[in-house]
Amino acid sequence: MLADVLDLLDSTVMNVAAPSVRAGLGGGPAALQWLTAGYALAFGVLLVVGGRLGDRWGRRRLFVVGAVGFTLASAVCALAPTPAVLISARVAQGALGALMIPQGFGVLASVFDERERGRAFAVFGPVMGLAAIGGPILAGGLIALDLAGLDWRLVFLVNVPLGALTVAGALRWMPADPGDATVRIDPVGAVLVAAGSALLVYPLIQGREAGWPWWAFASPAAGVAAFLALGGRQRTSPAPILVPSLLRKRAFVGGLVVAVAFFSGVGGLLLVLSLHLQLDLGYSALQAALALAPVAVGIALSSVVAPGLAARLGRSVLHLGLGVEALGTLGLALVATSDLPVWTLLTPSLVVGLGLGLLFGTLTQTIFTAADPAEVGSASGALNAVQQLASALGVAVLGTAFFATAPSGLAVGALVVTATCLLSAALVTLLPRTPSGEPS
Repeated sequence: MLADVLDLLDSTVMNVAAPSVRAGLGGGPAALQWLTAGYALAFGVLLVVGGRLGDRWGRRRLFVVGAVGFTLASAVCALAPTPAVLISARVAQGALGALMIPQGFGVLASVFDERERGRAFAVFGPVMGLAAIGGPILAGGLIALDLAGLDWRLVFLVNVPLGALTVAGALRWMPADPGDATVRIDPVGAVLVAAGSALLVYPLIQGREAGWPWWAFASPAAGVAAFLALGGRQRTSPAPILVPSLLRKRAFVGGLVVAVAFFSGVGGLLLVLSLHLQLDLGYSALQAALALAPVAVGIALSSVVAPGLAARLGRSVLHLGLGVEALGTLGLALVATSDLPVWTLLTPSLVVGLGLGLLFGTLTQTIFTAADPAEVGSASGALNAVQQLASALGVAVLGTAFFATAPSGLAVGALVVTATCLLSAALVTLLPRTPSGEPS
């Protein structure tokens, strides 16, 4: 769990720290977006094979390699002299994190039985949500602290002791496993995932600064073609990226579809809200981070009651959470386009958090309880990959929309997220009524 928290902190810190990095190192709007999207894109792409690599070479071994590399990449981020070096190091962070995270889920599956496994994964959902929101708050506090004049660099240096603890804990408590030499990896499938993801995200970030040339429209079409080719590859590959049996499970496939729509909205919303506070309203990093705190409070409150509600209501909890989140995003759009004082953003931010708290754990449990122990490595890689790739897509779309429609960027972004909530609510009907697939 410490590794997962470490990853999620670093995947979200740039929501608050990016303007400070831009002030210190320079760079345009596209560079600011790549600080977040580059990490998520590399993480998502490598995750499609990260779980299988752990199955092949041993989960603890891959976990330790990923944790050591992640810690070293964090140190490079802290020392980066230019935006290009920092973005490159962020990409390395994401890639190495992708080796680390799936192994933890695989170990959980091996030490818990089916009933306990569902409860364990349900705990991960709220913790992941709080870490995702806690990252920006931590970043704001560290930038304000400005220890030894390090400013935003302290955000990455704090990973060094945390990474060391993660490695020590893995060597001490994670059970060693030799891996399975019969497990095979599909490099063609991995290349198709990487190509499709990059072709979708790159033009959305770079297209605006380039004046929307022809390749900004051709690249997404090529990206869609790559994913269609990936679908065909899964039917013929001797070693498909996903365990084929997972694709026959309604809860798993439906959950991933919902996750694409849901996480694309969440990933972009937190970025545009922070950019609005800092670039439009002149807030400091700490002030912006504290303004995001109601989202974390909302997640903490509603995640306490979410498991009980899910046991009684099944998938209806997801509809409830999406409805609450949509009310919050509509409130953000209303405040952003009115003369109301800025502190009134706190109420809709709290409402957004209440909705998210109902969603994180319930959706995670629905997806993971569909997987058998032998499938969890593949399932965890798929879910985390979808989360990261969808977040990168959300950052690309909403970040570009924010800069293109300034000073109305927050209102536009909030309305786009409202639309993703409505889309996600429609997609929830693809899921079984309960995580186990039984009628509620």
